Amino acid sequence: MDMEATREFLAELKVLTNVHHLNLVRLIGYCVEGSLFLVYEYVENGHIGQHLRGTGRDPLPWSKRVQIALDSARGLEYIHEHTVPVYIHRDIKTANILIDKSFHAKVADFGLTKLTEVGSSSLQTRLVGTFGYMPPEYAQYGDVSPKVDVYAFGVVLYELISAKQAIVKPDGSVTESKGLVALFEEVLNQPDPDEELPKLVDPRLGDDYPLDSVRKMAQLAKACTHENPLIRPSMRSVVVALMTLSSSTEDWDVGSFYGNQGMINLMSGR
Repeated sequence: MDMEATREFLAELKVLTNVHHLNLVRLIGYCVEGSLFLVYEYVENGHIGQHLRGTGRDPLPWSKRVQIALDSARGLEYIHEHTVPVYIHRDIKTANILIDKSFHAKVADFGLTKLTEVGSSSLQTRLVGTFGYMPPEYAQYGDVSPKVDVYAFGVVLYELISAKQAIVKPDGSVTESKGLVALFEEVLNQPDPDEELPKLVDPRLGDDYPLDSVRKMAQLAKACTHENPLIRPSMRSVVVALMTLSSSTEDWDVGSFYGNQGMINLMSGR
């Protein structure tokens, strides 16, 4: 980074020397020699967006997508609830969630992190972040709370399902854009979303996914991206929901592998 980025550099340094979690990228050191450098652990497999939309990569199996969601949620829950003071990332997006060699996820890029005092639910600040991931209260009024990260995480969940970008251009349109949140809500608000939901699933998955699991993740994403921040779940609640989803997805993996209900029941402890 150039020297003008000192503010972001110091913000990232301050955060990363105080937080330590399996699902957060680990800071190894830093260097100031004409320019500013942060030295991180090497995370071998790039970021989620490269796996969802990059060429030359195998499609991520559904179970891996659920695991990545759970890992990311755990990293966010840690900075929201287990550090003193708590932190808000403010720039959660697929490019800032990295994948290690075991295909576990780590949240990265704390340069925009805003320190918040424990007990303060909201604060005013300058607008930073990425369009498509910003909730209404933040984009319009600059209100910051942990629910800003929850909203952005909901968008990431939609991306894991669809492999689409946070802002999509429908039917190849050059001029029109639509948010992924609006695209999914149109389907999820229908009486029977199961009819249209498969059309939004990443086509590279084919039919190799449990629709029930996809629907539950989509419903969780919808809760995370609720217009009213007070109604959005906490990251702790999101982690619990994804742990349950991960467990049921593992059962589905076993079932698709063995194709034997008796074996499935045995393997899942029923």
